[in-house]
Amino acid sequence: MDADRYDQLLDAAMPWTEVVSALRAHGWTSCGTGDWATALRSPSGDLAARISPFDPAGPYSAMLYREAAHTRQVPALVEHRVLSGGADLTVMEYLSPVTEAEGAAFQQAIARRDPSVAALADHIAAVHTRGAREQPWWGPLDDNPANVMRGPDGRLVVADLFYADGPSLYATVRSDPDRIVRDYPEHLRRHMTELPLASSGGWAEGDAERMRAALAAADERLAAR
Repeated sequence: MDADRYDQLLDAAMPWTEVVSALRAHGWTSCGTGDWATALRSPSGDLAARISPFDPAGPYSAMLYREAAHTRQVPALVEHRVLSGGADLTVMEYLSPVTEAEGAAFQQAIARRDPSVAALADHIAAVHTRGAREQPWWGPLDDNPANVMRGPDGRLVVADLFYADGPSLYATVRSDPDRIVRDYPEHLRRHMTELPLASSGGWAEGDAERMRAALAAADERLAAR
């Protein structure tokens, strides 16, 4: 496990890009990139790190992994921390994909609250309800079969069930940045225009720059009040 140590490489002031660079420099390798996050696998292959520039749902996923750990139907969480500027780091056991049919069946069992997953379903509902209460841009549960994966011991686990309503959130950044500034203090959304968007084809030309300028102007207006 010593080869996988990462905590001594990181400090609280590091932006998320430096966290990624530091891990890669010490043997962590890319194992996937989505719309919200980049994932790296540890040198031993035992761990995975998920790094997102901005993810209001990240702390709630970590909360679920802690509170439902006894079910062994969520990933084994090593650490979660909020990085500089509100970026998100989750370190957990490395998981392998399962077939779409297997993932769909597990998600359906959760939705039905089958006895085999009843405790898990209760934890999911409780954390999701808390997120909806605390977060201004909260999405429904993500029932994508790809969110079901296999742990190194062969058990099925479910991950990444919670998410912010990205399309509505970013549409509002463009149309009403003052609302976003009220909802998310600058230190929690400094990197929100740096999402990888690997599944969606990336940012349109100039879009991220325009959003950053609009948010900066909204920050100035709020500070002047």
